[in-house]
Amino acid sequence: MSQTLIAGANAALPNDAISVRILSQNAIDCAAYRLTTDGRVRGDGDMIFYGQKRSDDGNVSFRGHDSDGFFDINLPAQPANIDKIALAFSSDQPLAQIGDVEIQVLQGNHVLLTSQLSAAGRTEKAIILAECYRRQGSWKFRFIAQGFDGGLKPLSEHFGVEIADDVPAPAQTHSSASINTQKPTNTQKPINTQRAVSPPPIPTVNNSATKPSVNLSKITLTKNQSSINLTKRDDFGKISVNLNWNQRPDITKQAPKKGLLGDLFKQHKESGIDLDVGAMIHLKNGEKTLIQALGNRFGSLSSAPFVCLRADDRTGQTSGGEWLDINGQQWSQIEEVFIFAFIYEGAPNWAQTNGVVTIHVPGQPPIETQLTEGAGNLPMCAIARLVNQNGSINVERINEYFKGHQEMDKAFNWGFSWKRGSK
Repeated sequence: MSQTLIAGANAALPNDAISVRILSQNAIDCAAYRLTTDGRVRGDGDMIFYGQKRSDDGNVSFRGHDSDGFFDINLPAQPANIDKIALAFSSDQPLAQIGDVEIQVLQGNHVLLTSQLSAAGRTEKAIILAECYRRQGSWKFRFIAQGFDGGLKPLSEHFGVEIADDVPAPAQTHSSASINTQKPTNTQKPINTQRAVSPPPIPTVNNSATKPSVNLSKITLTKNQSSINLTKRDDFGKISVNLNWNQRPDITKQAPKKGLLGDLFKQHKESGIDLDVGAMIHLKNGEKTLIQALGNRFGSLSSAPFVCLRADDRTGQTSGGEWLDINGQQWSQIEEVFIFAFIYEGAPNWAQTNGVVTIHVPGQPPIETQLTEGAGNLPMCAIARLVNQNGSINVERINEYFKGHQEMDKAFNWGFSWKRGSK
């Protein structure tokens, strides 16, 4: 039986690795700050957020979704001069519009502590939810619920973080494609069986010899700001594309809650929803290749097509989602990478899956787009394309929905031959 804390209350923590889970009804940006006795971070590596998901020593990390996220904290391994770890979140909207937020402390799969943050009447856009802190050689947890009227920037500055924002200006999409709604013959079953699995990337931040300096920028592509161009480089490094969605399998064991996808997962309790990410790649030499888990076509980073799928989340319940990697050292050999996703199992309701795709390019703010516009029974989503424009990367949001692979292919003139496949 877990213990419930009210604001200001505290409880003992085990001297062990724990996870702090933050559940919200709408998307929020979670952050953690490792603080010394003066309540300040020591440097960049003590802030963990969407642009830097691990501390410098890896003993605090973030995983999961922007409405169901986990901070994994190895308490015994924290540096001796770290006095507390503050856990917070921010949003573009005031808390009253976000809705109630729940925080859980887990040891393995066992919930030790829970706290409920009521959104009623709250106008703040940033909240310090709680803190793990040292007391007489042991670790304790305190539920705080302290708010800020600003967002992530004033919250971070409160903890001594110097902010360095540098956001490239979005550009309008340069091209579009017509949609063909001919009935598909389902999915292709390609041949390549190579798998490539690696941990999520740590996007770089600006370092300072005297003060921590972190770029809080995050670029969201929308209908009105549908593309962005990344300046030409000789080497873009490893570009990583993440597809994540809100599964919350444990919600099916409870009565449905408003905004927490209860009805959706009650209907699909056994299998849940399995989203798959894939890509169609056009190389400069004219070769076209498909990358997807269906048919075990996982690609390669070291050779053509210079794109690989790390692994297939067949359960749809891996908190980190699915990842595609692109070899940015070979960008000069790539004409276009066309990113798509499809619902392999479960109801084709993109709005309820709350899916999001984030593109991580080293040295750039994360670029994200929400998969929330799909309606009816269209399980295939054309998400975005990365186009080589004289050596630069033009990232274009698409967010168009189709009955299947073949319709999407025809709409964008890729010319693949499709046949039924399974995994």
